[in-house]
Amino acid sequence: MTKRFDYFVIFAEMRTGSNFLEENINGLEDVICHGEAFNPSFLGYPEVETLLGETEAQRNENPFALLDKIKTSEDKISGFRYFHNHDVRIFDVILNDPKCAKIILTRNPLDSFISWKIALATGQWKLTNTTHLKTAQVDFHLEQFEDYLTEMQNFQMEVQRSLQVSGQSAFYVRYEDLTDLDVVNGIAHFLGSQSRLDRLSKKLKRQNPRPIVEKVANFEELEAAVSSIDWFDLARTPNFEPKRGAAVPRYVAAPKSPLLFMPISPWPDRQIETWLAALDHTDPKELRRNFGQRPLRRWKNTHPNHRSFTVVHHPVARAYDVFCRHILPIKDDRYTELRRGLRRVHNLPLPEHPDDPPLSTTQLHACFCEFLRFLKFNLAGQTALRVDGAWASQSQIIQGFCKFAPPHMIVRAETLEDDLKLLTQQVGLTWYAPPSAPPLQGPALAEIYDTELETLAREAYAADYTNFGFKPLEI
Repeated sequence: MTKRFDYFVIFAEMRTGSNFLEENINGLEDVICHGEAFNPSFLGYPEVETLLGETEAQRNENPFALLDKIKTSEDKISGFRYFHNHDVRIFDVILNDPKCAKIILTRNPLDSFISWKIALATGQWKLTNTTHLKTAQVDFHLEQFEDYLTEMQNFQMEVQRSLQVSGQSAFYVRYEDLTDLDVVNGIAHFLGSQSRLDRLSKKLKRQNPRPIVEKVANFEELEAAVSSIDWFDLARTPNFEPKRGAAVPRYVAAPKSPLLFMPISPWPDRQIETWLAALDHTDPKELRRNFGQRPLRRWKNTHPNHRSFTVVHHPVARAYDVFCRHILPIKDDRYTELRRGLRRVHNLPLPEHPDDPPLSTTQLHACFCEFLRFLKFNLAGQTALRVDGAWASQSQIIQGFCKFAPPHMIVRAETLEDDLKLLTQQVGLTWYAPPSAPPLQGPALAEIYDTELETLAREAYAADYTNFGFKPLEI
């Protein structure tokens, strides 16, 4: 019979019941779990010298040799427990291996945190005889718990995303399920085991069955603290935009000076390019462009102490520039179909013919308002029209940059000169003031700007307002 899996991993954390789960899994005749095989502090279990013929030093030198021995065990389905701080070298390997069964064990994070604190205080990590039980009351510290919670959640999200993109499934089990014989036998079935348990192990005892109010010395402080935690992430800014690439070919570098500009569409780059060229006393045509990832790495290696930067602009000004540059002009052939969709489906009162009279100030305001409303739905994935790079959120574009490398500095348009001066000081360059920014396309924004536009832009670009702290324009 062909094995469904070659081996398995239990993704868990300390104080989630993983010892008890392993104890029961090892009760199956054809399954064996080798403890925390890749814990940097010990080999499988404390005070164990060898595991499958590998010493701790050998495993530290080459963890894949031990992993291969676990994979190729012929008599039993072999596996191990893996926590977020175990050997990272094998993490991607086991995650991306469909022949590795994934069991994901979770527990209420507050319970596991308090249990961890008690174990630290008592030094007791396992209990097999209740006469040896050690108890303690511990203090709760919110900052410590928030760090713990963030670390655990980030690890779980990384595991979940990897399984999603690789099309794998996992067996999810909660701490409370570990005393359910049917669930544990369900794990056996998932692994492809032919064995089943008649009863659960009685060897390990639950260490802290008391209510949490008895385990925490400052319980009232805990109550007040956890009530402030947004458990369901209600304050998050939903983001359904398509993810964007690193856009490396659009980067612009000075030929000599160690500065790399990562432009955000659609803002004109001429101002920054002129400034970069002036630093090297050269023509803008001499700037380095059209990078691939390998040539860009080469540029970075040959420009020590380099700095990369990008420039963010106020969402209203940026959206208005897009609107005047690409949406209003009938002659922009790239956006012909999109303009047609905006008129027909989204009711933008755009001119249809070259000889149509220009929009009045009132009409322009109304049309731009409708464009901002369209952006709100478009960026949320609620329209049939593409999310164009010209109006994609700056937050999403910068996240795309980070797929290659994050910018060292995010420069703000309203403080451009001060920020660029600081940048040149960091790399030891002579300061040159940048030229004035090119004017916005079309009628002046000041003629139509009001609180309605600001509100609509904030609804469309909520992530940008949150991430960059934009306030209303002063014009």
